[in-house]
Amino acid sequence: MRRQLKHFMVICMALVVVLAGGCGKGTEQGSPELLLGFSQIGAESAWRIGNTHDIEEQAEKYSISLMLENANQKQENQIAAIRRFIAYKVDVIAFSPIVEDGWDNVLTEAKNAGIPVILVDRDISTEQEGLTTCVIGADFYKEGVMAAEYLLRKIDGLGLEHVNIVEITGTENSTPMRQRQAGFMDTIVEDERINILESIDGDFLKSRGAECMRFLLETYGESIDVVFSHNDEMTLGAIPEIEKAGFVPGKDMIIISIDAGQKAIDVLKEGKINCVVECTPKLGKELMETALKLKAGKAVDPVIHPVEQVFSDEQDPANIEPRGY
Repeated sequence: MRRQLKHFMVICMALVVVLAGGCGKGTEQGSPELLLGFSQIGAESAWRIGNTHDIEEQAEKYSISLMLENANQKQENQIAAIRRFIAYKVDVIAFSPIVEDGWDNVLTEAKNAGIPVILVDRDISTEQEGLTTCVIGADFYKEGVMAAEYLLRKIDGLGLEHVNIVEITGTENSTPMRQRQAGFMDTIVEDERINILESIDGDFLKSRGAECMRFLLETYGESIDVVFSHNDEMTLGAIPEIEKAGFVPGKDMIIISIDAGQKAIDVLKEGKINCVVECTPKLGKELMETALKLKAGKAVDPVIHPVEQVFSDEQDPANIEPRGY
């Protein structure tokens, strides 16, 4: 009987240690219990999948309970998810808006419920103040500028006197689409050597990138000197179409992409992409730290940008470290 009691006590003590270890995971300062509702756009790209994984990993690291919903590229799914978060009374809501418009009603509901809202990766357009607390994500305008600056250096180096560009944009009316295009166009607008043949919506999808490139090749053919694509997935869809048409990407056409995922970097190393502007998906740390500040009633910066860089044929691509997405 004593041996059985002793054995039972050892099991109980082991269980207490396991439970204590699980509860102790998180930040060094011992984060408070927090429930975060996050609506992701979808899983349409390596970037988006990497973004989701990073948010999940950082939530676990910071001991934050995460309610994550995938909107599968539909705004109505995101609106429904935000309403579920409100009904569940989460502490903080975060989401990556598919488009900029159409959020006022549901965000007013969140505000009336006293739940702060964080925008991740993308911004929204609204005339009402105070519906969101901050935006965590890339400086999309600067990404467009960096892409254009590379192009200007490239055509200077090649001594080109006339350059025709086709642009495959992201989802129409999305923040990255609008701002990347604006940054790019503002940078090249005064250069008389440059002509935009057409801008076409590729919806950030690999399949649409291929479709758009087929159309552009059928329409403009060998007149195309530059392909500026708003993300790696569309670029990776476009490159095989360029090759099928008998052109050599990276040589016959200058290829510029944005995201800098591992697949695009591998193609850069092959010489089929000339430039990739980084747009890091690793925003989870900033999101968790901001959510904790809001839960504690602290002020947060209205805009939080990560530091990003450019990878191109101007450098030795062998020195580029693994991207992790």
